Amino acid sequence: MKFRELSIEGAWEITPQQHGDPRGLFMEWYRFDHLAAAVGHPLRLAQANLSVSAKDVVRGIHFADVPPGQAKYVTCVRGAVLDVVVDLRVGSPTFGRYEFVRLDDVDRRAVYISEGLGHGFCALSDDATLSYVCSETFNPTGEHSVHPLDPDLGIDWPAGTPQLSARDAAAPSLAQAIESGLLPDYEQCLSYRQSLREQ
Repeated sequence: MKFRELSIEGAWEITPQQHGDPRGLFMEWYRFDHLAAAVGHPLRLAQANLSVSAKDVVRGIHFADVPPGQAKYVTCVRGAVLDVVVDLRVGSPTFGRYEFVRLDDVDRRAVYISEGLGHGFCALSDDATLSYVCSETFNPTGEHSVHPLDPDLGIDWPAGTPQLSARDAAAPSLAQAIESGLLPDYEQCLSYRQSLREQ
């Protein structure tokens, strides 16, 4: 496995080593010890999700209250998506910045997204299937969204006509989320992650 830290602190791209022969292939798509060594603490596995999307579906930008937040380890097991990490942590030096990583069933990369970061993706194929594990279970009162098409974010989604859920279409803009105090605080996110290292 190769780990590459993205330009947004707390986000990583993981490239697995695939072992193939005429019968098929084998790979480790997640390793507890390797991830812990890269990010500085273990990922608590509390929930596993599967998401299937039609081409041009855009999901996100989702994030959770910190603490405890919800770290995610995401991979694409069928088709392809353009996965996006957005820094929504107020006070972060990269606040408002985003970075794309292509996840597909060829290179089989994964993305690790730490607590406080926003996450979304655009399906590049029909039946694009994401599998991901989370550090916390779903908490409807602590989960939030920022509108993925907000011009202040300026995300260049590769979709002719992005298809959004009703929830994402009704999400506040980045400016509205800032004004309402909805977004995570950068220092609080760092402090929470430090507490995970000390456990």
